[in-house]
Amino acid sequence: MDLLNDEKSLWYFVNEISKKHFQKPFQHDVKFNNRLRTTGGRYIPAQKKIELNPKYVIELDVNEFIGIIKHELCHYHLHIEGKGYRHGDKEFKDLLKRTRSPRHCRPLPSNINNYNHRYRCERCNGIYKRIRRVDVKKYRCGKCNGKLTIMKY
Repeated sequence: MDLLNDEKSLWYFVNEISKKHFQKPFQHDVKFNNRLRTTGGRYIPAQKKIELNPKYVIELDVNEFIGIIKHELCHYHLHIEGKGYRHGDKEFKDLLKRTRSPRHCRPLPSNINNYNHRYRCERCNGIYKRIRRVDVKKYRCGKCNGKLTIMKY
């Protein structure tokens, strides 16, 4: 997909998806945001702007990226109409179903299994995987309040 070259072609692409699935034009700004890490995109209501993660174009297929755009357009169109545009709102959930937009995007392959630290509860043997280190003197098991120990790889 040749969307990474300029944002004007990205805007046309988003506008076409909006016309096809929502029968309404997209009239505001859309940009790529390289700083997005764990999400495919976001809608900023105050600016009426959609920001998309360019890594989803590179690492995943086009249909996944179109699904992300449709999800953000659900936020956008409901906000413009003054309806409930947040994830918990019934109108938002209904529009997701009607347009067959995904509720969540798939994680990027580069972000899967990126756990550097593993901990085990001494009482219930629960395992916790964490990207960042946890102070085992300060934190305890969330299920049984048992003591955590560091697991060796």
